[in-house]
Amino acid sequence: MKQSDTTRRNFLKTSIALAGAVPLMSRLASAQTGDSDRPLFAYVGTFSSPLTDVLPTQVDLPPGNGRGIHIFKVNRSTGVLDPAGEFPMGTSPSCLALNATGTRMYSANETDRVGTTKEGTVSAFAVNQQTGQLELLNTIRSGGAGPTYVSVHPKGKFLLVANYFGGSVAVLPILADGKLGEPTDVKNDAGKIGPTKAVNAPPGSFAISGHDRTHAHMIQADPSGRFVLHIDLGLDQILVSKFDEKKGTLTPAATPYVSLPPGDGPRHFNFHPNGKWFYSIQEEGSTVVLFDYDGETGRLTERQTISTLPKGFAGSNFCSEILVSADGKFLYAGNRLHDSIGIFSIGAQGELTYLGEEWTRGDYPRSFNVDPSGKFLYSCNQRGDNVALFEVNQQTGGLQFTGHYTAVGNPSIIIFLEPNQK
Repeated sequence: MKQSDTTRRNFLKTSIALAGAVPLMSRLASAQTGDSDRPLFAYVGTFSSPLTDVLPTQVDLPPGNGRGIHIFKVNRSTGVLDPAGEFPMGTSPSCLALNATGTRMYSANETDRVGTTKEGTVSAFAVNQQTGQLELLNTIRSGGAGPTYVSVHPKGKFLLVANYFGGSVAVLPILADGKLGEPTDVKNDAGKIGPTKAVNAPPGSFAISGHDRTHAHMIQADPSGRFVLHIDLGLDQILVSKFDEKKGTLTPAATPYVSLPPGDGPRHFNFHPNGKWFYSIQEEGSTVVLFDYDGETGRLTERQTISTLPKGFAGSNFCSEILVSADGKFLYAGNRLHDSIGIFSIGAQGELTYLGEEWTRGDYPRSFNVDPSGKFLYSCNQRGDNVALFEVNQQTGGLQFTGHYTAVGNPSIIIFLEPNQK
């Protein structure tokens, strides 16, 4: 028996214990859901490009099984996703972001060319709050090839874009009608590329992906909006910029970047709800790093490094998503190839303690998210063509598989919309 099989089997027992002794479905059936009649929508972005539109260096094959953006109505009592429509797109809308009011949605279309130009696109949509359906407002160039991440600035006037294959980040104005304007700023990352072998790689790892050039992987403002942080996996850096809210431009902060161990490949990050702790996940090093964050200067100070994998693991793994629970008590870290979600408790000073891991019940969990109630976690198993549903034990942080899958081709991201109640 392989070591990973043993690890998963042991943790299945642990996770069931964490979730409690009462059978899951009986708990769900008797759950008190005072807001069960309020609509809740889920949107799943996918890889939907045909093979000819995918860069040869892309590691997330097979591509193309998604149909664009898939729309679901969420059963608040059981967490089950009921199909409610699709917005067909052949440009791999692999990342989605909503504005604060939930009336506009933006997608990063992870293509590598527009006509003969080596550049990707981003799209803006109007959201029907009653039905959840989408209406395309416009699509414009993203400022680089392969846009892989979009986020809305806290003030709601700009969209931030990370172009993975182009190694650039861009700022796009959000116009009064929700459409996107031409970039107000584009910054191309530059510096020394890290080695293909990660310092913190597990023994026997062949996890080599993004150290061929610069690769901007994620971009997001801090809670105040004064600073914008973005990750470049190829440089092994987290870059920090001051943000001009009037001009929509980025300038280096006093401490413009922090470096991660060579080859570890930072991928995504997440702020703790208190805004003072910042967690980065490394794709090839299979680690989470805790930083203290100074909101006055944008400075990051490293304080802890911890593996996302169980003790004694050997082999290849690519980390993916990172998520801090809304109550700030737990952190979840995605492992692709190991196909698990690592579960950590967050201590009084932000430090992490490894609690265990849960098998994602599917191949290559690219990302995951928790619904607004905090009761359910959804794993987007990219190569498994499904979204797997787990119940979250909000006291222990444990995950328990509900037995429910939703079929979606090459799911990349899931986000939720609670329509405004009038």
